[in-house]
Amino acid sequence: MNMKATRRQFLIGTGLLTTAAAFPASAQDKPKLRFSAVFSEQDIRASMMKTFAGEIGGDFTFEGYYGGTLFKQGTELVALQRGNLEMGNIAPQDVANQVPAWSILTSAYLFRDAAHLKTFFASELGTEMKKMVLDQLGLHVLGPTYFGARQVGLVPKKKINTPADMAGIKLRMPGGDAWQFLGRSLGANPTPMAYAEVYTGLQTGAIDGQDNPLPNVQNMKFYEVMSQIVLTSHLVGFDLLVVSDKVWKEMSPEQQAKFQAAADKAIDWSAAEHIKQEETLLASFKEKGLDIYTPDIDAFRSNAQKMYLESDLAKSWPEGMVEKINAL
Repeated sequence: MNMKATRRQFLIGTGLLTTAAAFPASAQDKPKLRFSAVFSEQDIRASMMKTFAGEIGGDFTFEGYYGGTLFKQGTELVALQRGNLEMGNIAPQDVANQVPAWSILTSAYLFRDAAHLKTFFASELGTEMKKMVLDQLGLHVLGPTYFGARQVGLVPKKKINTPADMAGIKLRMPGGDAWQFLGRSLGANPTPMAYAEVYTGLQTGAIDGQDNPLPNVQNMKFYEVMSQIVLTSHLVGFDLLVVSDKVWKEMSPEQQAKFQAAADKAIDWSAAEHIKQEETLLASFKEKGLDIYTPDIDAFRSNAQKMYLESDLAKSWPEGMVEKINAL
């Protein structure tokens, strides 16, 4: 055996390894983050995610899929759990389907506004609820993505003042028990339907109405096929920006801090933009000919809270949580 040649080969091989380790990984070596959401690419939250992607671009390759093109509404959570998706914008109602205690965060008239929502998630109460998601679903909650107070939009011109006036109204709600109960708490007949199908449903009469924040009504052009918007403000609309805990654990502490800071910055920007947009949309919809008015909110609130507290949903709620949230 030629010992000199062998030693030379060894040194060359070691040198190559050392040289490779001294250089940063190429862009192709960066972990891929696939993100799925049902909101459109024109949505403020799509811009939020593009801002986020820019902040974490040094560590990850971000791939954003919008409009339910990768996973349909309600299926993102399972995709995350199965490892088919790294990040998602998940409805709390979908979480409640697997973690019943979370149904408290989907109940009508719980949060007062976007600031109250943010305060809750930053509190010990919010940490408690996020830990449930981590322990039971394997997902790390980065924060709530506020997208406006949900209002009822209808095709019929029937005047709505109390929940009794909603009787017989086929109100589109996403699938799932929490969503369907929310619709019933408003006095309506909840009808499950995918978000992408709502415009056609309103147009054809398959449904009489939908409940969404005003920015969603604008983005999806629901105003084109509705006659009125009833300002029930029954739910502070938010989803959850989540990342797989597997992905989270593979980050260094420094990467985790950078990742969370990027999420916080993007979420805060998005919330501010939604609040600003809500303030201008009412006048715009009125100009388009829609009838816009506020019903008897106290009647809606008392009816909804009574139904929730008497339901099986409330049995899974953490004791005293409603009172504690109210006190924040």
